[in-house]
Amino acid sequence: MNRVVLAIVGVVMMLVLAAGVLVVVVVVSGGDNGGGGSRAANELRLRGGEPITLDPHLTTDGTSALYVVEIFGGLLTLDLDLQIQPDLAEEIPTEANGGKVVNADGTVTYTFRLRENLLFHNRTPVRAQDVKYSLERAADPATQSLGAAFFLADIVGVLEKLRGEADEVSGVQVIDDRTIEITIERDLPNFLFKLTYPTAFVVNQQQMERDDNWSRRPIGTGPYKLKKWDFGDLITLEANEEYHLGAPQVKTVRYRLLGTSITLYEDDQIDVAGVGIDDLERVQDPLDPLNGQYSSGSQLSISYLGFNVNAPPFDDPLVRQAFGMAINLEEIVSILFQDAIPAANSIVMPGLPAYSEDNQAPQFDPERALELLQQSSYWDTDALEGITVAEGGAGGSASSSLEVIIDNWRTHLGVEVTVEQSLAGEFFRNIEDGIYQMYLLAWIMDYPAEENLLNLHFDSEGANNYNGYENPSVDTLLREALIEQDAERRTALYQQAEQLILDDVPWFPLFFDRYHILKKDYVKVYPVPGGIVPRLRFVVLGDEPVDE
Repeated sequence: MNRVVLAIVGVVMMLVLAAGVLVVVVVVSGGDNGGGGSRAANELRLRGGEPITLDPHLTTDGTSALYVVEIFGGLLTLDLDLQIQPDLAEEIPTEANGGKVVNADGTVTYTFRLRENLLFHNRTPVRAQDVKYSLERAADPATQSLGAAFFLADIVGVLEKLRGEADEVSGVQVIDDRTIEITIERDLPNFLFKLTYPTAFVVNQQQMERDDNWSRRPIGTGPYKLKKWDFGDLITLEANEEYHLGAPQVKTVRYRLLGTSITLYEDDQIDVAGVGIDDLERVQDPLDPLNGQYSSGSQLSISYLGFNVNAPPFDDPLVRQAFGMAINLEEIVSILFQDAIPAANSIVMPGLPAYSEDNQAPQFDPERALELLQQSSYWDTDALEGITVAEGGAGGSASSSLEVIIDNWRTHLGVEVTVEQSLAGEFFRNIEDGIYQMYLLAWIMDYPAEENLLNLHFDSEGANNYNGYENPSVDTLLREALIEQDAERRTALYQQAEQLILDDVPWFPLFFDRYHILKKDYVKVYPVPGGIVPRLRFVVLGDEPVDE
């Protein structure tokens, strides 16, 4: 999911820095019971961010997605290993079980059978008609869903609906109250992954038609209900005791929206906390009392520097290459981050089939970087003056890593770059509109397939190609990979395409992301998946004295 930055399709991640260390929002999220540090029985207290929206069809940022995937659901979902599992559907449709049929015209029809006795949070039944309504709402141009063009456009009739040329989506047909057919344009190996994204989640039509402010108190089908949302203070979720996949063990989850994560943790106001660089060394010390509560792991996420390839001076690839080559990532990782996160060699991250150590972005070479800049069309022109780089923020000082990067450019290229900050909503819109010359972002995978990264961002017609990048050879490789049924050949195509992209530098990869967390001893199981998936129902709390 999890974009924790960009008003685009997919889940982009904002570069969230806790005293210098990128801490994935999936881990930093949390809250408290609104008053002090007391914890009720079967309650989990976390530190969380303020969501931009709780409308699943509009969700594109990771902070919002963390709540949305707990409140809503769709036909299919992802498990903790990011593998497809049935949610509202009884089973995953396949050719073997008769649920997938390749038609004579090349289209493919999937038949989904809903589980019996499905209920929304308000106890009204979930029917196939609700699935159709939800998909058509997401594809309605009036909804302005940024996700529909990527996640739903493979369905026959969605593009016509998005263009306002049709009243319904012809490829979604209700057979009866518990059966729905979805027909896609062609056989795509990873299509079903797209139905696990919030754009395909089922919403309550009756609520939406009678309540203009429904997203403040949404009624979904997920494992948790929204009980309370106090802006800037607290979000409380309560377990859906009639959840069709089993009632969660943790009955209440309280997210505190303000405060420093580790301070709240040490004050016993939250039960799980992200760890920033200022505290990392001490919690990693075996002699420190917190060391036994510390853990870390990898995420399917990458932090990167994005270039607007349609605006001077970054419409010249030599300038982009020079700016990338002038960044000493290894020094940033070792000195600033204390090796808490690894430098990224590529855009595709470890854990995806196409990841390769052989694929390399431009390497740190300050002398060559200056030579490239001097060979560019903008050397010794005004275009190298007044350059800005954007990051999400409230107008404070630049993040520590960005300050070092700017100093690298000053030292090695003789170019002065200033920082522009905007709050999340405006920041996303400005990237979508091509306002910024450069911007700092991170992307967390919505599902573990390269199309959710490479096709989405680097196909010239990709839904998230806000850089304006275009390379016909890349387009050919990406589009061939998208429909390739042989996994090994698909991987090879993506690797070829990625190296071309790395050479062109529309993105300069910075870091592969890791999480660093503390959890109380009574939090026996606290999964941190590689992406944003419903996970709270898998949390297990042990026996611990609580305030009744």
